[in-house]
Amino acid sequence: MRVRPEASILDSRAARTAASVHRLLVTGVWTALGCSPTVAAGLALGGDGSNLPLLAVAALPVGPAVAAALFSLRAHRPDLGDLHPSADWLRGWRSLAGRALLLWAPFLALLTVLSINLTHLDVAGVPGWWAAPLTVIAVTACLWVAVALVLVVLSEDAPVSVVARRAAYTLMTRPLVTLAVAVLLIVAAAVTLAWSEGALLIAAPVLLLALLRAVTA
Repeated sequence: MRVRPEASILDSRAARTAASVHRLLVTGVWTALGCSPTVAAGLALGGDGSNLPLLAVAALPVGPAVAAALFSLRAHRPDLGDLHPSADWLRGWRSLAGRALLLWAPFLALLTVLSINLTHLDVAGVPGWWAAPLTVIAVTACLWVAVALVLVVLSEDAPVSVVARRAAYTLMTRPLVTLAVAVLLIVAAAVTLAWSEGALLIAAPVLLLALLRAVTA
């Protein structure tokens, strides 16, 4: 019995779609597991400003988990029957965790200092308008680390210092990329504020895939 070409094309598209959805789901599960220490610490510590340094330490696993997720999403090859996202995520974590931390840890340290200053402007005795430049620095740091984590996946052999400079250069010279990353960060913040960190973890694979495509476009 001869198979119609149309049926073959539809089967191929369905298989590719199923493989893509499978990878997103499995990558999401592994990313949630990688971030689980941070979520547990956040629930235990609460949102008190005095716990910001502890929350920053607890957030250290997030950087390697995001890098591993980006690695897994980049490795997706549905045309080759690729159905091994778990192996890709774990390989990405093993190969990129250390380099991702070299970018993520300084970002967390800067963000912690800025957050403490923003929440204690009255104690520091500085004028209220200082909040504006501090906020700009914090937002810029978030944009930079998002791009840097993508570039650390794309440039596995490049020194971390080179990746850091490339991320800053990308933000300065590619306004469409900067805009796209900013929109994704706004969406992530909106999801967290409207629902919870758990909702953000559920949406993370889709957001990270969009981030990967935005930076590599």
